[in-house]
Amino acid sequence: IKKMSNIYESAANTLGIFSSPCLTKVELRVACKGISDRDALSKPDPCVILKMQSHGQWFEVDRTEVIRTCINPVFSKLFTVDFYFEEVQRLRFEVHDISSNHNGLKEADFLGGMECTLGQIVSQRKLSKSLLKHGNTAGKSSITVIAEELSGNDDYVELSFSARKLDDKDFFSKSDPFLEIFRMNDDATQQLVHRTEVVMNNLNPAWKTFKVSVNSLCSGDQDRRLKCVVWDWDSNGKHDFIGEFSSTFKEMRGALEGRQVQWECINPKYKAKKKNYKNSGIVILNQCKIHKMHSFLDYIMGGCQIQFTVAIDFTASNGDPRNSCSLHYIHPYQPNEYLKALVAVGEICQDYDSDKMFPAFGFGARIPPEYKVSHDFAINFNEDNPECAGIQGVVEAYQSCLPKLQLYGPTNIAPIIQKVAKSASEETNTKEASQYFILLILTDGVITDMADTREAIVHASHLPMSVIIVGVGNADFSDMQMLDGDDGILRSPKGEPVLRDIVQFVPFRNFKHASPAALAKSVLAEVPNQVVDYYNGKGIKPKCVSEYESSRTLAP
Repeated sequence: IKKMSNIYESAANTLGIFSSPCLTKVELRVACKGISDRDALSKPDPCVILKMQSHGQWFEVDRTEVIRTCINPVFSKLFTVDFYFEEVQRLRFEVHDISSNHNGLKEADFLGGMECTLGQIVSQRKLSKSLLKHGNTAGKSSITVIAEELSGNDDYVELSFSARKLDDKDFFSKSDPFLEIFRMNDDATQQLVHRTEVVMNNLNPAWKTFKVSVNSLCSGDQDRRLKCVVWDWDSNGKHDFIGEFSSTFKEMRGALEGRQVQWECINPKYKAKKKNYKNSGIVILNQCKIHKMHSFLDYIMGGCQIQFTVAIDFTASNGDPRNSCSLHYIHPYQPNEYLKALVAVGEICQDYDSDKMFPAFGFGARIPPEYKVSHDFAINFNEDNPECAGIQGVVEAYQSCLPKLQLYGPTNIAPIIQKVAKSASEETNTKEASQYFILLILTDGVITDMADTREAIVHASHLPMSVIIVGVGNADFSDMQMLDGDDGILRSPKGEPVLRDIVQFVPFRNFKHASPAALAKSVLAEVPNQVVDYYNGKGIKPKCVSEYESSRTLAP
């Protein structure tokens, strides 16, 4: 296996898809109901094994504890898995009866299994399915998997400190105090979290409010010790020690509701020497505000749906679909590049869309009955309902519309961007995170309406949508790179910049010899950040936060 994965890695690296660092871990909790046993007299001793599919093979990732004699087990062990939006991560949960005499797995001990994708679990948050045994339901037995995101430390805190009656360390003027806050690490080292500015000549300083992430302040552990030190600044860099105190984030949270938290600032040397030493001043925390940063999974688990729309280029430059050289040629055994790209990206998006109905459009063709050129026609020819059932439905609509079209031109994509933008802007009226739109445009050439397209993208950057463009065939796509704002800011013809980078462009030929998963990975990797940037930027919280969030917020 090792050798094989290296081949994949080197292929991925040459394509420039470095496997993205996993930003998100998900905890899965498992419970089963009604496990029947081959041995009707005794109850089973169940254990759930989690397997993940990699390159077509199943590997065991982890297993739960064994619960003795139980038909409705709720397992306490959690499975922790890395979540990648841009991949289809196939999981298999197998329930086995582990009798006490051996821990091995025998065929006879298999009580049933369930397969799904990680995307399905996180988008539903709680997935219950029947257990299957050799393709049939295993009695009335079922399994439930609940997902919870593990991070929860993307929040940041706003703190404002002041002090009073600090010791005076300067002969001719008052002290020039500044405050340092250190996080004490598990290995007893200390890490500077923040250093305030210096307030000159003042024994009662009020330092500026500052922001710091919960992660850097206390590594997400609110009982972690924080050491705070007050210094008198000296221009020669030899600052004089005024005093110190220790605290925790939990204690600082006492300043949440407009209350103050105070600490005595102590100089241990003075304390040891002087009999009537009280302190070297008082440090006050005047406010502690916590700002929640919501993650992609917060929105998905809060019920935000990804609305996936596809638009296909039917211009004449694709070649006559009846000719085997055409990019639209329907080969009996081998899907063409349009279909490969559509299925690769669509297969992932569909897990995040509960109704699995996908609007599909075409552009650049003359369409029946009048054979006028259209740049946004429904490929099922039903303008009132352009939705197709599942990715399979889009594939079938594509195959059946091809013979009826007259491929034409030019290659205009602004109309289709505007069409999806119209749905996305209706969505903004709800003021909640319920639908985010992804438009996949598959095109064989450089577009002819570049000015209108730039205008449409700048407008769309203010809406809950992202645009993915896959260039099919061997045209020169260098102009298209300009739409993908990575290397500079895309502007409308009037000079208005995009609010956020929402376009991802890739030529399919870069992935000709890679797996479809590699293509999907490359184009979808930026989507989670685009979703988060949009909603966080608008100050929109995830929809039904209550029960899920409360379980992952740091409890007061």
